[in-house]
Amino acid sequence: MKIVTRTLSDQAFEVIRERILSTRIPPLAPIRQDALAEELGISKIPLREALARLEQDGLLASHVNRGYFVPALTAAEAEEVFALRLKIEPEAAAAASLDADDAQRDAAKAALVSLEAAGHGATPGIVSLNRAFHLSLVQPGGRQITSQLVERLHVLAERYVRKHLEPEGRDVRADSEHRAILKAWLARDAKRVAALLAQHITMTLDDLRLQLREGAAASEAAPSRVVKRNARAVASTAAPRPVRAARAK
Repeated sequence: MKIVTRTLSDQAFEVIRERILSTRIPPLAPIRQDALAEELGISKIPLREALARLEQDGLLASHVNRGYFVPALTAAEAEEVFALRLKIEPEAAAAASLDADDAQRDAAKAALVSLEAAGHGATPGIVSLNRAFHLSLVQPGGRQITSQLVERLHVLAERYVRKHLEPEGRDVRADSEHRAILKAWLARDAKRVAALLAQHITMTLDDLRLQLREGAAASEAAPSRVVKRNARAVASTAAPRPVRAARAK
């Protein structure tokens, strides 16, 4: 068994990523590197490594005069990401269902169990488990480029998936859809897998369209309230213990 060492950069990446997904670091808020490094108890070198990785994943953007900041959720990005998922993921999962061996079938079942056991709503870690389940459906068959493309699209979609799960009851519907998709996948019913997965992605996008429109309308109606809320979120100073403990070793 190999022991995997999590570096300070890895830990910082996970902490900041969760803050972005949970909107503790709100959209368009600048990342104050000095303050954040001090809060996490690390130097700026591992912090910059973590920020660069987050930018590669699409969770941060950078500007010459602004540094790093969280890009706003936009309808245009959601449309593009989910449209690409629709073009690739349903057929990829359908083909993989025909190629999966017993170990891969067990892995897909375990991935769904872990996702459902994680809790309800937009809880921490839920989007990573959702991604793991979806990837387990496309990885069999050795199509590495396809799997990598699907994974990349899921990373880009994670803030939107988290947003989608905010309304009460969304997780219940998602669980039901996931079970139906997995049932067809395990039965090697490729045509039904493609149809159910396409429907699942489309319904998520439809919900997001409405949520993003409502969010934009609310922001226009009360801009000062949004600014004040964002300022309070940036001022939060709850330091995560795991990063400090790692530095002490």
